[in-house]
Amino acid sequence: MTVAAEGGDALETLVAGRLERPPPAAVAAVADALAERLGDNLLAVIAYGSCLRDVDPADGLIDLYAIVDGYRGAFGRRWLAPVTAALPPSVFYLEQRHEGRTLRAKYAVLSRRQLARGIGRWFHPYVWGRFAQPAVLAYRRDRAAAGAITALLARAVPRLIDETAPMLPGTFDAERLWARGLALSYATELRPERPDRVRGLVDHDRDHYRALTEAALPRLDGRLRRDPSGSGYHCTAGPWRRLRARTAWRARRLQGAALSILRLAKASATFDGGLDYAAWKLERHTGERVELSPRVRHHPLIFGWGVLWRLLRRGVLR
Repeated sequence: MTVAAEGGDALETLVAGRLERPPPAAVAAVADALAERLGDNLLAVIAYGSCLRDVDPADGLIDLYAIVDGYRGAFGRRWLAPVTAALPPSVFYLEQRHEGRTLRAKYAVLSRRQLARGIGRWFHPYVWGRFAQPAVLAYRRDRAAAGAITALLARAVPRLIDETAPMLPGTFDAERLWARGLALSYATELRPERPDRVRGLVDHDRDHYRALTEAALPRLDGRLRRDPSGSGYHCTAGPWRRLRARTAWRARRLQGAALSILRLAKASATFDGGLDYAAWKLERHTGERVELSPRVRHHPLIFGWGVLWRLLRRGVLR
């Protein structure tokens, strides 16, 4: 029996079943090292992204979220607690030896309170767009922590569906709904995904996304319904709500550009090799080479703006 099955609905049970899958051994090793680093303040470590699919975790960067009780005591530098509270999350780098290989991880520190706010109240999809997707609890402090995280992440699913469905006309299936939702979400960050890659992400977990959509229906209060023909779903939104949805997603793209720049600037102070990571991430997703000069690496807040402008002009960032 999963944690959520004792008191949650079908959606929580489904999310819990996915979260409680055993992580790859390499991911578990890094999560354990992270638990030692953060101590009792750590509530859970959530693994997501390519390290959970067919990619060898040792060949890339393991993506983790460290959910903490609070920021005080979570960092070695006092100034980071108020800065992270104002602009969450803060991103760090971790290396861990495992079975003779060096594992590399990027972990973002986010408080439990801001995880809840990010899913339920934030306009930007930085949190709810990410955690509506499949993830695994690579570490949990205890059973209560797992239940709390499960309940929060289950709320991200109807949030993404509710924000996406008005953007789709007519009848559509779950795969089209999720492909559109993920594409819209990724477009609000400075890490664009190619359309074929987004579709591939959905195809990889097609059955899971179908089950999520069906389980989320009771939480959507009739705003998404099964089509009478049985061929999919349709959104009941009228013209005004659809216009608001289009306007909101355009605004999120503008907001996301500003937030991403601010987060990259903050990461230059917290993430050793952060600029090289950002360049690697962009090259990986776009195929475009990103050159960083020594002076940009040493003084990113002074000289990094020229690089950013060139990437925008070339269309690497949108």
